[in-house]
Amino acid sequence: MTDPTTPAWSDLASDLGVRAVADGEPTRWYEELWSAAGRGDVPLPWDHTDPDDVLRTHVDEHPGGGRRAVVIGCGLGADSEYLAAHGWATTAFDISPAAVSAVRQRYPDSAVDYRVADLLDLPEELVGVADLVVEIFTIQALHPSLRTRAIHGVRRLLAPDGEALVVQFVRADGEEVTPDPPWLLTRAEIQELAGDGVEIAALDVLPPADGSRFGNGRWRVLLSRR
Repeated sequence: MTDPTTPAWSDLASDLGVRAVADGEPTRWYEELWSAAGRGDVPLPWDHTDPDDVLRTHVDEHPGGGRRAVVIGCGLGADSEYLAAHGWATTAFDISPAAVSAVRQRYPDSAVDYRVADLLDLPEELVGVADLVVEIFTIQALHPSLRTRAIHGVRRLLAPDGEALVVQFVRADGEEVTPDPPWLLTRAEIQELAGDGVEIAALDVLPPADGSRFGNGRWRVLLSRR
């Protein structure tokens, strides 16, 4: 049973995100949040064991057959485990060592290669290896000042003929950018995913997820490198 006196992790994330940006260290808050959860100060963030519904549909239609998938910002591993269970040789990374420690504890016998890595400064062994890149809600968790570098990181992961599945919440044109995370994306910002030989193969707006506080829906984007 949740202790009613325990702060919500989302409130702490908002506070830490604003402070990190103000201090000029905009990625600092991820480790701070996951470390706080590890100490029991807040519940584990993004704590679910079911995969994202968009990913589930994609994977059910495209089993891996031994091909390689890379998951960005793996958190507690629900998406990564689903990929591995459906034939994808899966590498999943997070910038937060505390997050990676938590997911390894949750799935101690996992076939997934969980590791600490930074989308903004990828290790060379991950560059150009992914037949499928999974990017769900990580770009929007990065401050807009980091967006160009984040998009470049997504593209760099892709192997020749590789695809990327990207899911983000919609920010309507003219809607104010919030001071705290997540920093949602407009259509024009989503379209910036294309470039460097990577094309947008499909772009849709899906209804909001059940219980979501973001009412404009979700971008579903399929990128391809040719």
